[in-house]
Amino acid sequence: MPKRILQGTVVSDKNDKTVVVRVERRFAHPLLQKTVRRSKKYKAHDEANQYKVGDVVSIEECPPISKDKRWVVVSSQA
Repeated sequence: MPKRILQGTVVSDKNDKTVVVRVERRFAHPLLQKTVRRSKKYKAHDEANQYKVGDVVSIEECPPISKDKRWVVVSSQA
């Protein structure tokens, strides 16, 4: 089974080797058909502490690294 890859923006880099990434998704409301934006935050592993707040990054699923960290940063777009 392929691993999911999501794209989002780094919103926090205060933790050691961890960044918090906000991923936004857009979809049409089922009844009103208006475009709705929803976002979710994921904690992702950043081994070298190289990503900073505002960076657009791609994150990929991985086996659990800690209690709530199940993603790893794979690349940066900028």
